Order: sequence, then structure tokens, then C-alpha cells
Amino acid sequence: MTTARVPLSEITVGQSGVIVALGVTGPLRRRLLALGIITGEIVTITRVAPLGDPLELEVKGYRLSLRKAEASQIFIAPQP
Repeated sequence: MTTARVPLSEITVGQSGVIVALGVTGPLRRRLLALGIITGEIVTITRVAPLGDPLELEVKGYRLSLRKAEASQIFIAPQP
């Protein structure tokens, strides 16, 4: 059975998922890894700005904001 893989930017407020892949390289990848955005971590969308950008998410017990373009390159397996 394969797990559905969706971009983090496509889930709604309150939904969670396990990070399965990062589609970025270079400095952005290093920054995301330093922030705790690593494979196997659970991430939850906590808020979205009124115009849809940026997204606030919770990972490893703290909250951070990402642009929608950055979040679209983080792939997760949604949890029910």
C-alpha cells in the first residue's frame, strides 16, 4: 500500500501529516532542516493568513510561518 503524498500547502487548518519528502535544494533546504522540517516529523497547519499566504504551522512543539511557495515543496502523508 502506498501512502498519499500531498504538498503541505494543500491541507487545511487543523490537519496534520507526517513529512515524507522535501522538494528543495540548497540554502532553503538547509534552512528548513534547521527549523525541524525533516522527514518523519509530524506537522500541523495552525493558521493561514487572510489572503492565504503565509501559513503558520506547528512542528516539534513550536510554531513557524512559511510562504505558500515554500510549503508547496514540502510533501506530507496526511493523518486522518
